[in-house]
Amino acid sequence: MVFINSLQSEWLKTKRSTSFWLAIIGGFFIPLIWLTVFLVKGYTINSYGPIPGIWVMHYNMMWQNMVSFLLPMGVILSSSLITQLEYKNNTWKQVHTTPQSYATVFFAKLSAILILTLQFFLYFNIGILLSAYIPTLLLEGGLPNQALPVWSIVKSNARIFVTILPIIGIQYLISLRFKNFLVPVGIGLLALVGTLIAINFWEYTWISPYAYCLLNVITPAQANVPINFHWMSIVYFVVLTGINYYLYSTRGEKG
Repeated sequence: MVFINSLQSEWLKTKRSTSFWLAIIGGFFIPLIWLTVFLVKGYTINSYGPIPGIWVMHYNMMWQNMVSFLLPMGVILSSSLITQLEYKNNTWKQVHTTPQSYATVFFAKLSAILILTLQFFLYFNIGILLSAYIPTLLLEGGLPNQALPVWSIVKSNARIFVTILPIIGIQYLISLRFKNFLVPVGIGLLALVGTLIAINFWEYTWISPYAYCLLNVITPAQANVPINFHWMSIVYFVVLTGINYYLYSTRGEKG
């Protein structure tokens, strides 16, 4: 019960915050662009042609634009913003005087980050559906020619969500250690850009947790990854979270 109350408190802090609007704007940004292009050019999802998976193609094209930079960058910003709320408002000491353990505070804030990320995924998927249905309804007076492959879409979202977990783990760790908001954002941005550059020529880019999200949309031949990076993402997240909690709980000065 204490954890639920703590989580509710953390979630209330995100309401109408920058991270809250970031999830909404980021989730609908790419679908809105596609919707505009479809309507201006008179295209619909059926314009992909008589192929067996127009929905899969539509989703893949949307996710390719998202995971290459916008999704990991959005996670870097939102994770840092939520964690830094206490530093910004100088309320860490107030939080630690409340009747809740370090574990409750730590995991409630982490849970708020994860829930906000899931919220972003929800907005993005709603945007993808609208970008497909609205043009067919307006321009063709009907629905897409093929049924929505719900289970395939759920699995695809789950795989991408798993690969974003290491970035959340890293940014949460760094954000708890530094009071300056620019430090975790700067480190995350440098790591992301460096990974995106290195992935074109360095065969060991799979070592970087910032590469896993992009590897979802790269063909196996291009990726040349000798490991299951989805399982590696989970391992990274668990290990980083464990290290982060140890450092947080044993730190003498907490804000």
